[in-house]
Amino acid sequence: MSDAAPPLCFLCGRPLGRKIEWHHVVPKSRGGRDTEPVHPICHRTIHATLSNKQLERDYSSADALCAHPEIATFIRWVAGKHPDFHAPTRRRA
Repeated sequence: MSDAAPPLCFLCGRPLGRKIEWHHVVPKSRGGRDTEPVHPICHRTIHATLSNKQLERDYSSADALCAHPEIATFIRWVAGKHPDFHAPTRRRA
């Protein structure tokens, strides 16, 4: 039996649940190859908040993403939720 801790979400830092999605740190459409594991709700929030151009130019690290005001608010809100928690994601206007 393994005592290894579950992997953590690239965005929110919570343990990952049953469903894991892979976020391209630099969008694939902009030449990115590296991916990081994220919760589905975290992945939806990233893409609902930022364009691929913004992700490539200014938000290609977890620290940069977490510094974005809307994403920081989301991270505080989701912090205590179960790893498999999901809710509808608001799209940017």
